[in-house]
Amino acid sequence: MMFRNLFYCLFALLLCSCGISKSIKHKPEISKYDYKIPTVIKHSDSLFTTKNNSLLQNKFGQWELYVSGNPMEIGLNTGALYEPLYHYQEEVFFEKVEELVPSKFKQTMLRQFLKWYNRKMYLHIPEEYKTEIYGISQYASDKYNYIAPKYLRNLYLHGAHDIGHAMQDLALVGCSSLALWGNYTQDGKLLLGRNFDFYAGDKFAENKIIAFVKPTQGYPFASVTWAGMAGVVSGMNIAGLTITLNAGKSDIPLVAKTPISIVAREILQYAETIEQAIAIAKKRAVFVSEALMVSSAKDKKAVLIEVSPDNFGVFEMANKLICTNHFRSKAYAEDENNKKHIIESHSQYRFDKIEEILRKNPVMNPQKIADLLRNKEGIADQKIGYGNEKALNQLLAHHAVIFQPEDLLMWVSSNPYQLGEFVAYDLKEIFLNKKKILTSQHIRKLNIAKDDFLDSVQYQNYELFRKEDRRVTKAILGEINLSPAAIQHYQDLNPEYWKVYSNIGRYYFEKGYYKAAQIEFNKALTKEITTLPDRETIERYLHKIDRKLR
Repeated sequence: MMFRNLFYCLFALLLCSCGISKSIKHKPEISKYDYKIPTVIKHSDSLFTTKNNSLLQNKFGQWELYVSGNPMEIGLNTGALYEPLYHYQEEVFFEKVEELVPSKFKQTMLRQFLKWYNRKMYLHIPEEYKTEIYGISQYASDKYNYIAPKYLRNLYLHGAHDIGHAMQDLALVGCSSLALWGNYTQDGKLLLGRNFDFYAGDKFAENKIIAFVKPTQGYPFASVTWAGMAGVVSGMNIAGLTITLNAGKSDIPLVAKTPISIVAREILQYAETIEQAIAIAKKRAVFVSEALMVSSAKDKKAVLIEVSPDNFGVFEMANKLICTNHFRSKAYAEDENNKKHIIESHSQYRFDKIEEILRKNPVMNPQKIADLLRNKEGIADQKIGYGNEKALNQLLAHHAVIFQPEDLLMWVSSNPYQLGEFVAYDLKEIFLNKKKILTSQHIRKLNIAKDDFLDSVQYQNYELFRKEDRRVTKAILGEINLSPAAIQHYQDLNPEYWKVYSNIGRYYFEKGYYKAAQIEFNKALTKEITTLPDRETIERYLHKIDRKLR
């Protein structure tokens, strides 16, 4: 839980810094664009349109957004269509911010630092994306204007992921991706899958948006996103180029530069080939380490573009490419951060799990990719507990997506996590006649059914476990007490997960019940512990207990 909470703290501080800088230099040159303020027609609670644009909530709960035009038109229509979703997304963040950073004094002190930290970000974001962000921001909630002007608030939010990832290793929430082609796929064509395991609270993932964007310049593209976000984390364009992001191990950056989601957006909008994607990535100065998995229908292959503030590498293999959260190119062979991350994190474990699945299923199709992305077991099908970050399916994903670039098909998971039905989209149909997005039921026959796990007792227990886990966290902090029955119930809900024993060990330790704590920590050591630092933390507790029991 620590890394999640720190993300919100950093996020809060980032936002607090926004209100200080009022430099006109940040504002884009919107006067050069022709645009009109859009009028939204509400047809129902699930369908909204402007003149040439639409927002539809499908029966799976996903929002399908279609927007077109120049950057200002795209921004304004996007913001106007999903304004209530945008307000909700802001509220989700700020409620958590107030909870985790209540001290006005700390906010005042740290906003001065982050004012300085973000002072040059606007220099590294292309003008058209600043314009689009400006347009979207006009529909931000007035409720939070006391924190920052709407435009700066949204602009700097695009770097919140990068800052949180670097400062608190949000890469520990590990995304997993793979690309296959040739003899690894049923038809020999490119086939990709990815889990976006970015966790910012359950509410954050409630309103998933599949955005279909048709800009006046560049390629039309689809992106899986959320309200307020102009950057890209998972997407495919009409030329059959795809991009997904996987965080790597970073040093704490000294100054904010180009948010990685903006780099991905530029590649998706302007690249058709891998060579073009590499050229775009090279020209942008980033401030965190990230692996960009890029595939191209034209090139009929995929590569990893590995970027960081001081290094750049490209990695490729024949017919198969796997990416978790460590780098593989020669450029990072001696990188100390990367070597340490391979040893200490769960990135290599998930990489090996994908390799294991591919050995058992050497020829893949979209259904098998979905099964892989939903896999909850450890290596050799070991039961490692639900929610263990060593699993490919960590039961916290914002989304999972599958691409068939040469056919311009994509599948996007519906809630919860990547367990719901994977909904199919055909980019040819959508961009040839955008109304098809509103009547695309003929594509639904390609959908991939929901995971049977959703109907299991184990899933019900996992959801109960998550609620009980929050109670146990409060108990560790001394806010409540736990009965022996409550402790046993908590552990019975997820008995193979090391944390249920480690957490109770911490609870007993704080209570001074050292012998009981020792028993629980030793139980935890018999399970598959997520990372080397997690194991070392338990061992330190046991050393402390040994000293206290002497």
